[in-house]
Amino acid sequence: MFKKHFLVLGLVAVIVLLSFSVSMAAEVIKIGALYPMTGRAGLYGKDSEAAIKIALDEVNAKGLVKGKYKLDVIITDDQSKPDYAVSVAKRYITSDKVKFLFGVISSAVGLAVTEVSKDYKVIFIGTDHAATDLTAHKFQRYYFRVSNNTYQSMFAGAMYLKDMPGWKKIAYIGPDYAYGRDQWLELRYGLDKLGVKYEIVGEFWPKLYEPDYTSYITAIIRAKPDILVAGFWGGDTVAFIKQAKAYGLFEKMKYFHPDAGGNYELFAAMGDELPDGLILSARHHNNWPPTKENKAFVDKFYKATGRYPSYAAQGAYAGILFIAQAIEKVGNPNDTEALVKALEGMKLKLPEDPEGFTSYIDPKTHQIVQMQAIGVTEKNDKFPPAKKMLGNFKVYPADKLMPTDEYVELLKKTKK
Repeated sequence: MFKKHFLVLGLVAVIVLLSFSVSMAAEVIKIGALYPMTGRAGLYGKDSEAAIKIALDEVNAKGLVKGKYKLDVIITDDQSKPDYAVSVAKRYITSDKVKFLFGVISSAVGLAVTEVSKDYKVIFIGTDHAATDLTAHKFQRYYFRVSNNTYQSMFAGAMYLKDMPGWKKIAYIGPDYAYGRDQWLELRYGLDKLGVKYEIVGEFWPKLYEPDYTSYITAIIRAKPDILVAGFWGGDTVAFIKQAKAYGLFEKMKYFHPDAGGNYELFAAMGDELPDGLILSARHHNNWPPTKENKAFVDKFYKATGRYPSYAAQGAYAGILFIAQAIEKVGNPNDTEALVKALEGMKLKLPEDPEGFTSYIDPKTHQIVQMQAIGVTEKNDKFPPAKKMLGNFKVYPADKLMPTDEYVELLKKTKK
């Protein structure tokens, strides 16, 4: 009889403990991410996925709001197709019940997904796409970007060109959609604001993922610019530079690529074949700034993947950290309006921040504010398989690089 009572009491105790454990289990906060996972842009998606896992491990190990919540990310290949990405974003919200939309590499996809975010009032954290439209005339309060926009890169580029002697003629080549078009508009705006005198000798608009740039390369060489400005990203940058090198283009003019040219993908793909003296930048550099935070991030990524990160990785890593900090501050992941307020003006020290500076979200535009570094290709074998990296960096202050109200109005007029 006593044995039977002890067994019953024991079972009751186990049930109570299990119920207590379930009640204390962290609630999962779902994030719906969209990235290209195949094709020329596929590396960006894979690197973003790896960086997301690193950030999730860090955040969930600490626990959110005293262990009450944990983050989980669903990733879908958006195929760089706006219509398909919209359908995925809507499914995320209505079926998967995500609290945040996240990611996106292509600006065309970003411009489509931000409309879903606005319609459903779900926060969209943009981690890599850069068209200025999203934080300018297409601004909506549920969108936040945690990597620089093209205006920031191109105005830094204009400042760089202002101090470069011995050039006058300039040409541009970039993909024929908002991302590529905005860069050229922004560079010219910056040069004009800084009082730089120049002559445009050519504009060239290949489609995204163009397989053969031969006709464009020969036309550029005939135009004889002193400087060729490029607005490619990802595998398109690699493809263009490989093809242009075969035609001797880089012996005939300076090559300047200030938004996405200095991606590690290029250095790894070309090795010793990459020409010296190309002037490039990107949204994150593995070898700049030389801070312990940047080194720790790069080392963690390498340990996790066996390769060094493209710049997309740091944006994805930053996005998870911003979401975690907002939830921690608000204490309730279901209070979207409070999360919006928490993200506005939020500061967060990121791997790409040099000593003495901390990235922050501009409360007016929801655009991250960051410093920009532009460098020149030179020998550096510390990040294999790359044989060259950027060096001789020139760094531009964050507060000088945000779009002016005048530029936003100009952008509105050009997009009518």
